[in-house]
Amino acid sequence: MDIVINGTTETVPARTIADLVACKGLAAESLVVELNQRIVKQEQWPQTQLQAGDRLELLSFVGGG
Repeated sequence: MDIVINGTTETVPARTIADLVACKGLAAESLVVELNQRIVKQEQWPQTQLQAGDRLELLSFVGGG
């Protein structure tokens, strides 16, 4: 399925946001996911189905000084 992640079209096997995060090996604890311009809470990731053409923004927060 083709979806847009951070402005780039990618073909992914994932069916949910949780699957996508796991497939990409991302650290969920520091990640915010926006799906079609709406923030999705982490507890909703396993139930949130992805559809072809969805637009996701994956934002990681890092500490620093």
